[in-house]
Amino acid sequence: MRYVMSGAAGFIGSHMCDWLLKEGHTVIALDNLITGSTENLEHLRGHEQFEFRRFDVTNPITIEGTVDGVMHLASLASPKDYLNHPIETLESGSTATRNMLELAREKNSRFLLTSTSECYGDPLEHPQKETYWGNVNPVGMRSCYDESKRYAEALTMAYHRVHGVRSNIARIFNTYGPRMQLKDGRVVPAFLDQVLTGQPMTVYGDGKQTRSFCYVSDLVRGLVLLSRSEERYPVNLGNPREMTILEFAEAIQKLMGSEARLRYEPLPEDDPKRRRPDITKAKQVLGWEPSVPLEEGLRETIEYFRPRTLQTSPTL
Repeated sequence: MRYVMSGAAGFIGSHMCDWLLKEGHTVIALDNLITGSTENLEHLRGHEQFEFRRFDVTNPITIEGTVDGVMHLASLASPKDYLNHPIETLESGSTATRNMLELAREKNSRFLLTSTSECYGDPLEHPQKETYWGNVNPVGMRSCYDESKRYAEALTMAYHRVHGVRSNIARIFNTYGPRMQLKDGRVVPAFLDQVLTGQPMTVYGDGKQTRSFCYVSDLVRGLVLLSRSEERYPVNLGNPREMTILEFAEAIQKLMGSEARLRYEPLPEDDPKRRRPDITKAKQVLGWEPSVPLEEGLRETIEYFRPRTLQTSPTL
């Protein structure tokens, strides 16, 4: 099969490229590199079934020949990035989504949208099912990301209903692993960077807010299964193992043999208090659930980050 993928130089996109190429498919990778990095794709240089184009998909897209699958992964997913680039974030969910959908319609190909658990906002339902409509602030600081994804989902469903595009929508929960940006502000790279460089671990609020962490290989497997399914409505993809930020910090300290102290900062505006996916639908429709234990995934992530830090923590 021949795929066109936006956001291909990003964290999840680069792993998706690896998966599809390993299966023997061809990938045309698009990325404007606003947050993606060619380093994530360097190992694919010279691969005869892989082509990278530096391209901003907010512009109309022209691809010669047949296309079997269109995957729209382009997005500024970390709070640090989307707060610095709110307009570009909104454009990635609106104009860019429409351009990728137009490509899928033109080529009569399948379409995959990577959406987010942020569609649920600061949820009043726990755990979150796909049928939950969310508790969001449409004009808050985080709204550029939340609303861009909610609009992208609505646009995807409109193209399915009006034009018959064979679409799939994944709502991704916290995902971690190699190739994350080291200083993108999210909790996994932030904690690992701080421990590896001998700094205190920054905890926002009281640290009792919860998250659920899914290793990237589990997520990519779920995305591939979803992209080949007939399910048109959103599907949660994430790890249902819920833990507080303090518990997560303790797990990293234990795994790395660190006694790094904690530094508390105010909780950011509209930061979700609880986040845990209900993956019943993914189990039933896709036969999918995560399998990589947190400790195993963290070890792989630590080994990726270790040589990329400026110095090594004295406690290691």
